[in-house]
Amino acid sequence: MPDFTTFANRNGITMHNLDLLAEAFTHRSYLNEHREFAGNHNERLEFLGDAVLELAITDFLFKKFPEKTEGELTNYRAALVNTVSLAQTAQTIGINDYLLLSKGEARDTGRARDVILADTFEAIIGALHLDQGYAAAEAFIGKNLYGKIDEVIAKRAYQDAKSRFQELAQEKKGITPMYRTLDEVGPDHDKTFTVGVFLGEREIARGEAHSKQEAEQAAATAALAAMSWA
Repeated sequence: MPDFTTFANRNGITMHNLDLLAEAFTHRSYLNEHREFAGNHNERLEFLGDAVLELAITDFLFKKFPEKTEGELTNYRAALVNTVSLAQTAQTIGINDYLLLSKGEARDTGRARDVILADTFEAIIGALHLDQGYAAAEAFIGKNLYGKIDEVIAKRAYQDAKSRFQELAQEKKGITPMYRTLDEVGPDHDKTFTVGVFLGEREIARGEAHSKQEAEQAAATAALAAMSWA
């Protein structure tokens, strides 16, 4: 069992009930392999933490940018609290080293691990809220997320990948990107689409997902990296 006190100390967290922090790190899959474990998985804490996180980020942005429109604030918030952003923050503060996962889930990488990390980050917020109230949870959020907003704006990370790639492709190359479905595999209820993004006839990158829209976004994200525009 990981030493959750060490994680708390490293991140300036004081927990009255350390069992709540242990619960925040417990993935449902861990309970399936450890029937003797007396704790709960983190999904309820994640549910609570997600709501607290949205309120805190919304309040922060509302006060910081009094001149911005509702639409702009919504985009900023989405950039701060999306899975990639939360997973990166979770990695930075060491959450990955304390996760309680099944052997199968422990081997996951990429998008699957990002989801677990992001969910755990939200569960920790929920645990803090239950243990000490909103102020403690908001302080944790502020310490780890508020400072990212300047980078989000500078890099226009509040734009979705397709919009950003199109804007840069037109600016730098004078070309509007085209997306083509290159492959479809699997049954109708569980298809995987492979989409390529092209500048003229040149294929820049590919993306895979269970919908064409998500595959296009994945391709655009990969294209931004391939062109060093990320």
